[in-house]
Amino acid sequence: MQNFGFARVAAASPELRVADCEYNAAQIMEVIGQADEKQVEYLVLPELSITGYSCADLFLQPVLQEAALAALQKITAATKGRNLIVIAGLPISIKSRLFNCAAVLQQGKILGLVVKTCIPGYSEFYEPRWFAGAEELEISELRIGETAVPVGNDLIFTSEGSGISFGVEICEDLWVPVPPSSLLAQAGAVLLFNPSASNELVGKADYRRQLVTSQSASCVAGYVYAGCNTGESTTDVVFGGHSLIAENGQMLAESERFTHESRIIIADIDVPRIQYSRTVMGTFRAGKGGRNYREVLYAAPGALLEGRELVRSIAVNPFVPGNPQQRDDRCREILSIQTSGLMKRIRHIGTRQAVIGISGGLDSTLALLVAVRAMELLGRPASDVLAVTMPGFGTTNRTYDNAVGLIKALGASLKVVDIKAACLQHFEDIGHDKDVHDLTYENVQARERTQILMDLANKNGGIVIGTGDLSELALGWCTYNGDHMSMYSVNSGIPKTLIQYVVAWYADHEADETVNKLLYDIIDTGISPELLPPSATGEIVQLTENILGPYVVHDFFLYYMLRTGASPAKMFYLARHAFGDAYPKEQLVSWLRVFVTRFFTQQFKRSCLPDGPKVGTVSLSPRGDWRMPSDASAALWLREVEQL
Repeated sequence: MQNFGFARVAAASPELRVADCEYNAAQIMEVIGQADEKQVEYLVLPELSITGYSCADLFLQPVLQEAALAALQKITAATKGRNLIVIAGLPISIKSRLFNCAAVLQQGKILGLVVKTCIPGYSEFYEPRWFAGAEELEISELRIGETAVPVGNDLIFTSEGSGISFGVEICEDLWVPVPPSSLLAQAGAVLLFNPSASNELVGKADYRRQLVTSQSASCVAGYVYAGCNTGESTTDVVFGGHSLIAENGQMLAESERFTHESRIIIADIDVPRIQYSRTVMGTFRAGKGGRNYREVLYAAPGALLEGRELVRSIAVNPFVPGNPQQRDDRCREILSIQTSGLMKRIRHIGTRQAVIGISGGLDSTLALLVAVRAMELLGRPASDVLAVTMPGFGTTNRTYDNAVGLIKALGASLKVVDIKAACLQHFEDIGHDKDVHDLTYENVQARERTQILMDLANKNGGIVIGTGDLSELALGWCTYNGDHMSMYSVNSGIPKTLIQYVVAWYADHEADETVNKLLYDIIDTGISPELLPPSATGEIVQLTENILGPYVVHDFFLYYMLRTGASPAKMFYLARHAFGDAYPKEQLVSWLRVFVTRFFTQQFKRSCLPDGPKVGTVSLSPRGDWRMPSDASAALWLREVEQL
């Protein structure tokens, strides 16, 4: 089984006794065993975890320093035969100065000693009383036993196998304006570890959480933070054992605080995703200083074993926040972006009307809401929106009634243009049998509607508002120069799975009772272009998701391909993890094949898109985020799909 570059990391806060190095070493070794059983590859322990952080003047006692070093050698020996990296803290005396260090261990060896850079001496912190900062270090290697061990704050550790580089900073290092981790990240570290001793104060946990999350984002890295637990001295402060694991702005795992026992949190960090994000972000290394780092090599911890479950949450709807409050905030912001974009275009052109085709489906509904909202904010009546519904061969009573009802309820101007006669005439003109319900049959209707909208816009001094969404653009599920074309496309940056939430938000927060009822019925209507005749009972026959596969799956593939650079095999792996048993393996492979094939073959439609606002991090605008040849081959991607 491939591991697809996921690195399993852990932050542990073992039980401890202040200044009892032997006891603390035993607890640390027990945690190492637990981590190894769970196939952890990188384990970070709290600051000064071998002695305890709160030893105070006892740090200056040679007996404690010697005991700490002896305990380190025991812990190091316990890593023999294990591939995982262990990071443990202790005081080290070098040339009559004491340094706060983090020892990096693997396979019975001390790979390096990272020295704390920033020594806090304010408020409750008195570290300068005992420790010197890294700038006072006069050596680059320290002999421990028979081995010369690299020591300093200029160490970066790189795997000989996977190429994964990591760096270490210690507690206060994170709290300064330019943390060492920022420079380590620019030097290539994708994983950052922080053995810490941050005491608890009211509100401090929130700040600490924000600090770790934001640093992981600004460094575009995985950030693993291990805090001392409640076994530290409570003479003046209390430690809560707060540990955190974040990846590029997303919290993956967080420990419960104030537990009086050893705690360990584990998560799998997506290293290739981090590397892809850095590659895409051309300014990542901007402002890189002249700091030179010494590279310390370590053995690759090893690939995932067969059957190992991924330890991280993979959202089924990556475009939709799981937290209800965040989702509400996101929907409000999306509407504001769409509305502001359209307002600027209307003001710039001086247009008299916004012309929009309304089908009774989700996309045109959202576009109508945006258009009406824009007019209201411009101080103009909703009637300046000309909403045109154009029933054709596949229109059902439900969608028609919802379209007309919504237009009237919002106060927009309504125009009904039945396209059937015009399409029949066109079939006759081009010699197409009206009973042959093929692609020509469908596209004649789509292009007829676009022609009507364009001509009405010309007639009324207006612009045509496009309704197509991001998911349709990815799959090319639109008629070239039909619904594909408009004069300003407000939905082009929003995926289908998110649109229903935006419409629902409007229904709940800005709509009256009548509009609310109509919007929820539209949300509950099956997704369809309605270009084929309905059933004998008047029901929709042409359901998009029956043809292409569920939009929730295609949006999942879209997100992971564009946002993370995932290969087809990795997209499939993540989909299996996210959807579980909801879909058979063969079905997911089939839909992935559809996605890859259509994404490549339909690029020609995306190469000439109308203007429209970018809404989220994933965009397919040919002028912005996605520039791809229309005739690129999908062979590499499809070959990988066929091997699944």
